[in-house]
Amino acid sequence: MNRFSIARPGSVAEAVREVTTHPAAKFIAGGTNLVDLMKYDVERPTHVVDLSRLPGLNTIEETGEGGLRLGALVSNTAAAYDERVKERYPLLSSALLAGATPQLRNAATMGGNLLQRTRCYYFYDAATPCNKRQPGTGCPAKDGVNRIHAILGTSEHCIATHPSDMCVALAALEAVVKVAGPQGERSIPMADFHRLPGNMPEKDTNLHGDEIILAIELPEPRFGKNHTYLKLRDRLSYAFALVSVAAALEMDGEKVVEARIALGGVAHKPWRVPEAEEMLRGKAAGREAFSAVADRILQGAQGYGGNSFKIELAHRAIIRALSQAAAGTPQSQTDKRIQ
Repeated sequence: MNRFSIARPGSVAEAVREVTTHPAAKFIAGGTNLVDLMKYDVERPTHVVDLSRLPGLNTIEETGEGGLRLGALVSNTAAAYDERVKERYPLLSSALLAGATPQLRNAATMGGNLLQRTRCYYFYDAATPCNKRQPGTGCPAKDGVNRIHAILGTSEHCIATHPSDMCVALAALEAVVKVAGPQGERSIPMADFHRLPGNMPEKDTNLHGDEIILAIELPEPRFGKNHTYLKLRDRLSYAFALVSVAAALEMDGEKVVEARIALGGVAHKPWRVPEAEEMLRGKAAGREAFSAVADRILQGAQGYGGNSFKIELAHRAIIRALSQAAAGTPQSQTDKRIQ
């Protein structure tokens, strides 16, 4: 690990000044991702700005529209078990509980989860080429070991996947990220927060380098009954998703009024196709309709040998998740057997 200085600002304004003054600085909160990357010599900040003591960012508050504002320093555990989150946004609570381990969820923050690096084996191995770690060196995953890699939204420069479960649920719920920087505060819809790799795979988000996350705002609650978060992985705990599906439906009897579907484990960012969701509007819930939606979501999917199985796995997972949501029988994160 390289040598670095550390600052503990007492306000958001001070934190922004610190990172503006030190271009190679990194923010740290729970540290569950950054500390790992520093140990592996992947991240080498010369200055670390500790946000853990900032006031006002560790609360969950009501908004005027009946939604909730989750402060950036709220832990994943606190958010998952908050009674308001469980009642109004059970999809988010379930996704949070599907991630990592209890110990990591206790330390990890909402803002930190948003900013964890999109990554793969090669990104972590400083001895191998990686366009995300060092632009222009190549992407060995395309012809290498790529079981966990992306099948959608890839580029010739990167086929890594975004690891977050929380972000998949936030994409389906159309959350908004509140941030602050030298130019003041702004709002970033979840759909625009993360990026596809394109020709700049080293850039994971559209957050500016001198901006800090303040909170995540959830809109007026919906989808409280007909939802599920289905996570398929190689083992039942402490593993990233091979494929995950956040599905939320508004039902009128057997008909779908509105649908939200987001996938994890398949792309550089949570994957959502609004056109596919529109296909369900006014349709009777059932396998035929769900299969057509899965076809549309996975249009253009490409495997790289070791991960080609993900295309069929994702198709089946979408159908299963929509069936669970329509029936009002969400996947349990305690009993992880697929329902």
